[in-house]
Amino acid sequence: MKITINGMRCEAKKGQTILNVARANGIYIPTLCYHEKVGAAARCRVCVVEVKGSPGLVTSCSTPVADGMEIYTDTPQVLDAQRFVVKLTLSSGNHDCIVCEKTGSCELQDAAYHLQLEDKDIKTAGRPPQFDDSSAFIRFDPTRCILCGRCVEACNHVVVNRVIKVMGRGYDAHIGFDCNDPMGESSCVQCGECTQICPVGALVSKKSIGKARFPDVKKVRTTCPYCGVGCQLDLHVKDERIVKVTGTENGSPNKGRLCVKGRYGYDFIYAEDRLTVPLIRENDGFREASWDEALDLVADKFREILETDGPDAIAGISCARSTNEDSYQMQKLFRSVLKTNNIDHCART
Repeated sequence: MKITINGMRCEAKKGQTILNVARANGIYIPTLCYHEKVGAAARCRVCVVEVKGSPGLVTSCSTPVADGMEIYTDTPQVLDAQRFVVKLTLSSGNHDCIVCEKTGSCELQDAAYHLQLEDKDIKTAGRPPQFDDSSAFIRFDPTRCILCGRCVEACNHVVVNRVIKVMGRGYDAHIGFDCNDPMGESSCVQCGECTQICPVGALVSKKSIGKARFPDVKKVRTTCPYCGVGCQLDLHVKDERIVKVTGTENGSPNKGRLCVKGRYGYDFIYAEDRLTVPLIRENDGFREASWDEALDLVADKFREILETDGPDAIAGISCARSTNEDSYQMQKLFRSVLKTNNIDHCART
């Protein structure tokens, strides 16, 4: 089907929302509560647009497209409504971009900039920060929370830990953990999904605080080394050091989700006693060697054992930190090349 957005003809598919089609065609519509992983929420009302023939503005994140639909995202009525919501959101909490960890990657900041809001337009509540530093890896500041509900949906329906909830009503509504416990005393498993999906600086990774601003880092995609699942990571690197790890949102198989080890267990690569080159035993000690020398030595030893004692004198164990593909290749090496079935995996029970 075809629809029109701001006079531009766009291809659309059944089941898509206005927001889906707009993003696919490079048209920015500010959002706060919507995220691909948690779906349409229609809570924040920042994504409202004008649809020809509709009696009022509609939320683009939850309105399905229809053939021939004419949509406008930049009319005075739309922009006034969006500015009103963003101004209310900014005035309700402590959104000091100068000292916020999320500066440069904050969706509320992006919306305010898009709508050309200035400091003089905002009357703030003047609430000081109220850090909850009780958890090992996550800092929560409720004064920066905008009650978008993303963390609630992510915790309850994406990773299904069921820890985060919206508690209270009206002005007293707030994000809570379990029975309104401090985060560190709750049943939170520290997976960090809430920090990745939070659009503002309310939930941030403690290990990355003060390490780098968003424009200062480069992203390097890699595979998590902790198990064979093969979760995809984005390493946030500054000055050749990792300052933060996030899950690759569109990367399979994890789709942005990570466990506590995958997200926060990256310090080992900077350990002073970490082996960085192969070692060969000589004269009751070890000496450093090149990879070619070490691999040639292993191959020669394999040949020697095969010729002397046969293939069943060799056995191998694949590491649980290897990818499934690496483990498959190792068993093929033993069965097809070395001609032995003496191959096992350390995680097998």
